[in-house]
Amino acid sequence: MASQGQWAGRLLAWCGFVLMSGYGIVMLMPIFWMVSTSLKPLDQVFGLPATWIPRAPRWENFANAWTRFAFGRYFLNSLLVSGTVTVMNVLLAGLAGYGLAKYRFLGRRALFIAVLSTLMLPVEVMMVPTFLVVRDLGWLNSYQGLIVPVLADGFSVFLMRQFMLQLPDSVIEAARIDGASEAGIFFRIAMPLAWPAAATLAVFTWRETWDSFVWPFIVVSDDSLRTVPLGLQRFQEEYVTTYNEVMAISIIAMIPLFLLFVLWQRALIRGVALSGLRE
Repeated sequence: MASQGQWAGRLLAWCGFVLMSGYGIVMLMPIFWMVSTSLKPLDQVFGLPATWIPRAPRWENFANAWTRFAFGRYFLNSLLVSGTVTVMNVLLAGLAGYGLAKYRFLGRRALFIAVLSTLMLPVEVMMVPTFLVVRDLGWLNSYQGLIVPVLADGFSVFLMRQFMLQLPDSVIEAARIDGASEAGIFFRIAMPLAWPAAATLAVFTWRETWDSFVWPFIVVSDDSLRTVPLGLQRFQEEYVTTYNEVMAISIIAMIPLFLLFVLWQRALIRGVALSGLRE
């Protein structure tokens, strides 16, 4: 028979399971409501009592939402901007993190502190000067204006630097003795070993860029350059907001992020776990 301690442990485990299950249900309720609303006619969206499972799902809401505006173009723009920013951010942050972690030079610590200090600046503080620079460069209503100002940030450098600190110096020194170039060491040794951190950063960067609204809203007014969040905002420009179609296109917009997380979840968890704070 199980001892009293074993019973207490099982009871505690079940209590934890029930609490976490309840927490998970609460967190998923907005998603359930979004899916339910996307399948309702407009006059039933705010009906009381609320209907979680529509009796006659209206799948045509997805087609209507997709064709109401040029969402094919908006998705293409978002894919181009998010993909470019993600690749370049991982590359630039990897280079900076590797340099700060593995090279010894005067002012290295001060430079790292300066990079960290940028994390304390609110986005609103940097918005106006960044916009003025983009305007003076003639990058308004252009892909350059959407991409270049967000190519790198302090958090990305911090994440990659923390992971690069854990790479063994002996491996890098051995590669140098064998005649490998510094670029070869970075691309053929450092980055392959740091792939969990790179994958984590890629997921974070893609999510942040894909969901970005304020900066694209400021820098873009041409409809052909709008991204998905700006396309969703166009529903508010009509006399009547079709909330069922808004939810339908929002679900479609979630699919790339969902697939990215499913494909990279192991690397994401490992990267977060291994990129701990360390000096």
